[in-house]
Amino acid sequence: MSKWYPKNGRVIFHVDMNSFYASVEMAYHPELKGKPLAIAGNPEERRGIVVTSSYEARKFGVKTTMPVGEAKRLCPNLIVRRPTFDRYRTASKEMFKILADVTDLVQPVSIDEGYLDITECEDQGSPLEIAERIQSRIIDELDLPCSIGIAPNKFLAKMASDMKKPMGITVLRKRDLPERLWVLPIENMYGVGEKTAEKLRKIRVNTIGDLAGHSPVELKQLLGVNGERLLNRANGIDERPVDPDAVHEFKSIGTSTTLAEDTTEDNEIRRVFRRLTNKVELRMRNKSVVAKNVQITIRYHDRKTITRSKQQLEYIGSSDELFYIAMQLFDEHWNQKPVRLLGVTVQELAEKSEATQQLDLFSFEQYASKEKLYKVMESLTEKYGNDTFRSLKDFQEPKITTSFQKDFLDDYKK
Repeated sequence: MSKWYPKNGRVIFHVDMNSFYASVEMAYHPELKGKPLAIAGNPEERRGIVVTSSYEARKFGVKTTMPVGEAKRLCPNLIVRRPTFDRYRTASKEMFKILADVTDLVQPVSIDEGYLDITECEDQGSPLEIAERIQSRIIDELDLPCSIGIAPNKFLAKMASDMKKPMGITVLRKRDLPERLWVLPIENMYGVGEKTAEKLRKIRVNTIGDLAGHSPVELKQLLGVNGERLLNRANGIDERPVDPDAVHEFKSIGTSTTLAEDTTEDNEIRRVFRRLTNKVELRMRNKSVVAKNVQITIRYHDRKTITRSKQQLEYIGSSDELFYIAMQLFDEHWNQKPVRLLGVTVQELAEKSEATQQLDLFSFEQYASKEKLYKVMESLTEKYGNDTFRSLKDFQEPKITTSFQKDFLDDYKK
């Protein structure tokens, strides 16, 4: 068995659920199996964007982020369902429980994918046998398909899991790179986005193999530190450990929404910003963090998008503070043209317990005068809940809207 578990290396899995949202809906509604299915928010409105689609729909060219109207033109028989995020969270939790039965070294990276380090699992069989058991349990117990990549590090495991879908198990060793990895187009490489791919093509880097053999100096000049990182990854070098606590590491919290109609209406814009700041505040409360930087995103009717931010002298965390700053930024930078999308993001986060209130002469009097009020509000909030002081017209129950919100990803341990 030792040939499968190198003395000085690691054996890493990347488990990737196949067409996750669509697969969950099919598990709940078996009559949808084998049919072209797309999951989209508000499918009857323009902002209905395909979140994911079944493989039957993908055969017609239906893709993630495609407008529902375009998807239906490509696939007239397309079935469109709204997302049901409670189901997805439940399925994700049960999937990660299955992974945790194999090893404690499980690192969730999103609602539908995660890494395992099985280097110390020799007593459970070969890596291929373990992968087959995981895949069988997930399909038998949850009725959900997945693909698994097996490799000596996280990057290669991620690339391997993409090589055969759905229900694939792929082993990718360093000696396999010339025949299996380097022949792939550069845009197929994990970590290379569209803009990066364009830059690389301009220096004659068209495949992952081209990148692997390219000049480190030129790559660093072109892409900075990321150039060196991508060069290492292309050569199969990735020292990152599988870290079960990485899910708690975050640099920002944000949310955005596409408006039902392009608008210049001030009251509607204010209502949207109030909903967004309420959502951000709730997630900050759940994580017990405060922030020193507030950023807004504005996307106009012509899809031109800008982001503007404002640094704060003190840590902030209340919806009222976020709303005030967001509106300041919007009023300062809005060009008066119709708005299609708005977003609010907080950055430079710190744990509440570690953040200190740094008061200058201007803020001290204001803070001191309200200190008793703050204490009363906190005690009432503890007694009656977080929403005690929100106005009813501004309050909307925040919902999980994307797979990138990681707040719940360690629930499987409970």
